[in-house]
Amino acid sequence: MDFATYFGSFFNRTTFVGILFLFGIAILYHFLTKALLNHFEEKGLKSDERKNFLLFWRYGWYGVGILLVLVGFSGSIAGLGISAAFLGLIMGWSLQAPVTGLAGWLMVILKRPFKIGDRIIIAGITGDVIDINLTHIVLNQVGGTIGGEERSGRAVLVPNATLFGQIIFNYMSESDYLLDEVVINVTFESDMDEANRILILSAHEVTSDVIRKTNEQPFIRTEIMEYGVRLRLRYKALAKDRQRTTSEISSHVLKWFKDSKKVAFAYPHTEIVYQGGIKALCE
Repeated sequence: MDFATYFGSFFNRTTFVGILFLFGIAILYHFLTKALLNHFEEKGLKSDERKNFLLFWRYGWYGVGILLVLVGFSGSIAGLGISAAFLGLIMGWSLQAPVTGLAGWLMVILKRPFKIGDRIIIAGITGDVIDINLTHIVLNQVGGTIGGEERSGRAVLVPNATLFGQIIFNYMSESDYLLDEVVINVTFESDMDEANRILILSAHEVTSDVIRKTNEQPFIRTEIMEYGVRLRLRYKALAKDRQRTTSEISSHVLKWFKDSKKVAFAYPHTEIVYQGGIKALCE
């Protein structure tokens, strides 16, 4: 009778604690999930990204719930804690890369350092983000097989586990427009006012729509070189359209420089000037 009484008392106590744990976990899960869904709505998270996260979130809570229920029914928190710690250590070693990758994915969808459609540089690779999944970031590579910044059509998979150890450049974090430039060198004898006029006019011809949207005018920075004057024409351009913009502005500059007699391109060269005519050369 004493044993039966003790066993019944122990069973009732542990059952009550286990049920209490389950009830508390269910309430906490409900409120936290609701708060996360509201946060996702504010961030504009896509439905497939929300679905993936909630799947991971749900199974994570299942694991926590099972652990706490075992604690409640075991009656020995210390023994269960040691077993859980040992199991966690083994799983940590074996699942280090997948867990880090999952953490990287969570960082991307929660902090939003970039989104699908953005042009980024990560791990030394430039590309447009076309997919963000649980294990990889998928980029449509820019350059790589060609020079410049145009899409090559080659897909690059960047493991999420590498995100924490890489510097990420986002072309479109604050705006769709970037400051770009076309650099030319003109001779010291060139008419600088005419050269500046041609450059500014070329930028206006090509980027008039961007100038209207950004209300930012192209400008020029001047540097003196050993063999001439370097002019840097700077202007705002669409981040994904820099190559075309640079090409069209360069074409305009070449055409107008060719038609003008006041400006000339400079290039590294050496001139030898003899003074005194033929007599000086013979001496």
